[in-house]
Amino acid sequence: MQSCSGQYGWRMTTPVLEARDLARTYGRGATRFDALKGVSLRVDQGESLAIVGKSGSGKSTLMHLLALLDKPSAGQILLDGTDAATLSARQVNRTRNSTFGFVFQQFFLTPKTSVLDNVVLPLKIAGVTGAERKRRGMAALDALGLADKAKNDANDLSGGQKQRVVIARALVGEPSVIFADEPTGNLDTNTGQVVEDMLFGLQRERGITLVVVTHDEELAERCDRRVNVRDGLIVAGGGDGGAVDGVVDGRASHGRHSA
Repeated sequence: MQSCSGQYGWRMTTPVLEARDLARTYGRGATRFDALKGVSLRVDQGESLAIVGKSGSGKSTLMHLLALLDKPSAGQILLDGTDAATLSARQVNRTRNSTFGFVFQQFFLTPKTSVLDNVVLPLKIAGVTGAERKRRGMAALDALGLADKAKNDANDLSGGQKQRVVIARALVGEPSVIFADEPTGNLDTNTGQVVEDMLFGLQRERGITLVVVTHDEELAERCDRRVNVRDGLIVAGGGDGGAVDGVVDGRASHGRHSA
């Protein structure tokens, strides 16, 4: 994509993801809750972005909207410049399955099913043939050091191994964007460090865009950029600690951090 210098001094390209005046409201009347209140944010290809905030701040809601897991009450979500609202339900499902990968704190593995079958589930949904599913699934497990666990039930694995299976499942569709929601929240410090190293290593090696939702300051510091969310808004500075981020498109004022 051709780039040019923007008014804020960085080089502008079409972002892989963009939110424009994004709002999400739940309930009505006395039960109304404004989870997001007009958030604008861009995410560029190949970067790692931390969305940081306390519980209830709106950070997970923002990720769910960016990942097309939920629909906004107002505003736009653009994918490579295309308004997501113009996509059919089938196109949205295809995007979630092939363009995005997901790493969740809760794992969401089928416990009595083999590790390999858990990993290749997105390929099965996409209609990929059995032989190709196995080939790609084993390649993903091998990349995460779990090829020898392919036939084990997911329930037999440790917490760290389960999270690596989740990462393998996220990678098997060869996504361009991985969303990670508190990816180390259920892990001890050492295991969490291993999982972090894997995620950032894959981001660097494969050029994957990594969007991480976290309240962990150390994890956020490893990302190229961060935005702080508080009370449904991207805030400048704020009470969550960390650097100032612009409200217009979430660009950070601090430099890159090495992973």
